[in-house]
Amino acid sequence: MNERLQKIISHWGVASRRHAEEMILSGRVKVNGDQAYLGQKADPKCDRIEIDGRALHPSSQPQPLYLLLNKPLGVVSTCAEPQGRKTVLDLLPRQLQVGQGLHPVGRLDTDSTGALLITNDGELTFLLTHPRYHVAKTYQVLVQGCPPESVLEQWRQGILLSGKNTLPAKVRRIGKPHGSQTLLEVVLREGRNRQIRRVAEALGYPVVQLHRTAIGPIYLNSTGKPELASGEYRSLKNSEVHLLKNRVRVWKSGSCS
Repeated sequence: MNERLQKIISHWGVASRRHAEEMILSGRVKVNGDQAYLGQKADPKCDRIEIDGRALHPSSQPQPLYLLLNKPLGVVSTCAEPQGRKTVLDLLPRQLQVGQGLHPVGRLDTDSTGALLITNDGELTFLLTHPRYHVAKTYQVLVQGCPPESVLEQWRQGILLSGKNTLPAKVRRIGKPHGSQTLLEVVLREGRNRQIRRVAEALGYPVVQLHRTAIGPIYLNSTGKPELASGEYRSLKNSEVHLLKNRVRVWKSGSCS
């Protein structure tokens, strides 16, 4: 069956769909000996698809992998980093870094920590990062100062950011304010660039620390176990993968409240 090249490449676990588009645009992909173009369709059963001169073969398709990482401070959420900084893939064993098509699902800022999914399931990556599906993400946010309830209500309702209102968010205090700082729990269903930091700054209570604790139904501290240590990862259980995919289907259908 003919499908768009970027979708085939992402299904193959070579790269996320967005990265696959970049590979096509940079001339790294050929179909039946000819350079591919964005939007081109192919059938992997009939057409010869090459990436960097290597053909895709069914026997070389890696098994799907789903990992949850607790990203440390200062680590970059990309597959490669031209400036030489450590990436999230550098935290994995060597056998997982090469030939598995693993990539982070979305990004966490370099100066943020916490839950980050890493997978070679390109289709799941596309669904989890597409703004249309509003996948919920939960953060613990330490802010400077003690924002009153009126300010938190502004955050909940959404504020104007770069000419567009942010979507409604769930925001609550976690315990009592400590000195001149307050710990909040923030649940977002959108992910604009540095959104939490920019909203907090705009409201007058800048972020001191930002830590993501959950992506949808997947938490750093699984039931009965402590949170993963900084820099550690674990494989998702089959039940967690099914739960995540089922939740994505609900988000995709638009029936999730």
